[in-house]
Amino acid sequence: MAKKATQAEANKTVTVEQTGSPIRRPAVQRQTLIGLGLNKMHRTRTLEDTPSVRGMIRAVQHLVRVVDEK
Repeated sequence: MAKKATQAEANKTVTVEQTGSPIRRPAVQRQTLIGLGLNKMHRTRTLEDTPSVRGMIRAVQHLVRVVDEK
């Protein structure tokens, strides 16, 4: 049964859009945006919904917007 739960979680995604500029932000926040695949304004990226991705989104929540959760 553990495989079914893991497989169902693997299908969950979250779409994130960058809304804020990394200019004059700490280097850690800029690196987090790059880690999410966002480095220019209004770019969107669909990512796997994992705790690590959620933590990265939370770290730069003032610079990104969650567009869609599936």
